[in-house]
Amino acid sequence: MFEELMHASFDGTLLRLRKDKVDNPKAIVVIAHGLCEHLNRYDYVTEQLNANGFSVYRYDQRGHGKSEGAKVFFSDYKEMAEDCNSVFNLAALENPSSKIFILGHSMGGETVSLFGTLFPKHADGFILSGALTRYNNPLMGKDFPIPAPVDQYVENGLSDGVCSDPAVVEAYVKDPLVEKKISIGLINEIYKAVQFLKEHPQDFVDPVLILHGANDGLVSYKDSLTFFDEIASEDKGLQIYPKLFHEILNEPTKDEVIADIVLWLNKHL
Repeated sequence: MFEELMHASFDGTLLRLRKDKVDNPKAIVVIAHGLCEHLNRYDYVTEQLNANGFSVYRYDQRGHGKSEGAKVFFSDYKEMAEDCNSVFNLAALENPSSKIFILGHSMGGETVSLFGTLFPKHADGFILSGALTRYNNPLMGKDFPIPAPVDQYVENGLSDGVCSDPAVVEAYVKDPLVEKKISIGLINEIYKAVQFLKEHPQDFVDPVLILHGANDGLVSYKDSLTFFDEIASEDKGLQIYPKLFHEILNEPTKDEVIADIVLWLNKHL
């Protein structure tokens, strides 16, 4: 049973939102996607979460997919956390007796890390997948802010590193909802977000499972090692998967990763 709608975020920006619900859910999982992508790339993990008794709320980040906003652009990095909070609040309102967990991948991992830092003890727990939290791999350059107009765009060169499965890469490249350009404004703001996370690790206190591929060529697994070490959470887990690339939820062994997520969720009900 699913429903798709346009949800008004904190500032009125309409975000495309999809709810995939099950009867008598164990809990709710909110999913935040990564840079240049969209919620449909999480169809498989949503199906598996549904099959294991979890309802899922997922949304297109502003400027992505079918959501409103300037394309692949943030005017302030806190918009990511505020949008996530808006979706979280809707899920909480509609499911008052359910626990709510938040899963974020890559820039979505940065998004939910910001959410947990700015809104501690709101969610019941977090799952981070290849999360950008420390910028050990200077993929977008080393000098910030980038000295160019914020509304200037550069090519999306992420495709080669997303997954070890050529079919996933091909689908990514051909997907009309995967954005082909990235704004300087967004790049500068996600870098600012990393600096904020580096300065406030003590404010992240919630239960968290941190997952990363050891062969991630886009976001270094060292980001997750450092984030794990520095945050104040007493209940925290870390898994670095040998040989896996960036999109661990799309790798050939994705079922093992999803099984680890389901096991962790069941332990935190």
